[in-house]
Amino acid sequence: MCVNGCCYGKDNNPDKGAYYKYCGQVFWEFIGGDENIYTDIIEPLGYKAKERNDDYMIKYSQMINRFTKEFIELFCDNNGSIDWHKLVKFNSGEDV
Repeated sequence: MCVNGCCYGKDNNPDKGAYYKYCGQVFWEFIGGDENIYTDIIEPLGYKAKERNDDYMIKYSQMINRFTKEFIELFCDNNGSIDWHKLVKFNSGEDV
């Protein structure tokens, strides 16, 4: 039997003819053999993932800010306009 598993969502008609599609809690019960696996294990993992994602977004924003600051310092004039000559020379010019 072929099964299309989906970690989230619902599908009230899992029999697709050539295969079955199990979604959300039904999927986790199918692979874990326990009707409570979704709430006992999987749901708390989602909260942990959100905590990690929040931390990642903070660090990601900090890195974007650092890259932006460096780009402005190296490739923008005092008005904030990009100095295209300088940027193209840096990216594609010959080292002298």
